[in-house]
Amino acid sequence: MSSAASYMVNELRLFRSSLGLSQEEFGRRIGYSASHISSVETGGRPPTDIYMRAVDTQFELDDRFTRMLRDLGSLASTPAWLREWIEFEAEAQQLRWYEPAWVPGLLQTEAYARATLAYNLLPEAEVEQRVASRLGRQAILASGGHPVQLVAAIDVMVLRRPVSGQPGVMSEQLSHLAKMAELPQVQVLVVTEEAGIYPGLQGGFITATLRDGSVVAHLDHQVRAQIVNQADDLATLQRTWEAVRGEALSRRQSLDLIKEAAQTWT
Repeated sequence: MSSAASYMVNELRLFRSSLGLSQEEFGRRIGYSASHISSVETGGRPPTDIYMRAVDTQFELDDRFTRMLRDLGSLASTPAWLREWIEFEAEAQQLRWYEPAWVPGLLQTEAYARATLAYNLLPEAEVEQRVASRLGRQAILASGGHPVQLVAAIDVMVLRRPVSGQPGVMSEQLSHLAKMAELPQVQVLVVTEEAGIYPGLQGGFITATLRDGSVVAHLDHQVRAQIVNQADDLATLQRTWEAVRGEALSRRQSLDLIKEAAQTWT
C-alpha cells in the first residue's frame, strides 16, 4: 500500500475511533458491513469515492474525506520530484506565475496538457498520470470559500504557438484561458512583442506566498523541478517578476487580446 493510501486509511481509522464506534456500528451508520469497514481499515480494499462520500454525508464533514481521496490520489500519481512543490501550492494564499512558453498548468485544458506532456516522448501511461495530476491540482482555484489568488503573466507567443497542427486544441485552450481570466481570483497578463527582449525570457518560475507570510519559489528545468527558498534568490525572482509585470498589458487589455487570439484558432 502506498504512503498516500496508508495515510487515508489511518485517518479513517482514527476518525472512527474518535467517535467511539466499533467497525460494525460505523458500518451501520454509513451503509456498509463490518467486514467491509475492516477490509478498508487494513488495506484489503481501497476507500472509494462513494465510500468517502458516505462518511462525509453521514457525519456532516463538509467533504473532508472526499477531498482527501482526491488530493492524495493526485499526489500519488505525480512524479516524486514535483510533490514537494504541490504541497506548497496547496497551502498558498497567492501564486505569481510567469510562463514564456506554455499556458500555466493550473489554467490548462486536458487536451492542451496532454499535448505539452506528450512532446517529451514519455510513455503513454506516464503522460496520462501526469495529465490527471495536473488537472487535479487545478482544484485549488475553486476550493471552498478561499481559493488561491493567481496572477499569471505569459508571453504573447503562448497565444500563437500551435499545438502539433491541431488548431482545435488551441481554440479550446484560449477560450478556457479567457474564461478563467474573468474569475475574481485569477489574473492573466500578457507581455506583447512590443516589449522586445525583457527580463524573464530565460525561463518561467512561480512564487507562492504561504499562509504564514513566507515565500517559496519553483523553477522548472528539463528533468526536474527545483524549490527555491534562499532570500537572495527570492529577491532576484521578485525583481524579475516586477519587471515582467511592468511590461505586461493591463488585465482588461490582456483579456481582450486572449479572446482575439482564441478567434484566430477557430
